[in-house]
Amino acid sequence: MSNKVHNEAVDSLFDAILTLKNRQECYDFFLDVCTMNEINSLSQRYEVAGMLRDKKTYLDISEKTGASTATISRVNRSLNYGNDGYKVVWDHLAEEKKS
Repeated sequence: MSNKVHNEAVDSLFDAILTLKNRQECYDFFLDVCTMNEINSLSQRYEVAGMLRDKKTYLDISEKTGASTATISRVNRSLNYGNDGYKVVWDHLAEEKKS
């Protein structure tokens, strides 16, 4: 993890997020912490990642999500060379579905 991101303030934020128990608590917290544009950008990137995982084309992804090719490329780079964060979440969600 980049040293520019890994610091006490970010640790504290992540610890706070880990205390959230349900979707409504997430909405309440993120609406207080983030702007609507920031929340929409995060959700767009997550949607783009899922579509890339499903082998959709950049054109299909851009048309469905409104994401720019630069955003799609950045997410694709994260999927291919990142920290496997998306994969961890998708694995957790798949496990939850099984339960």
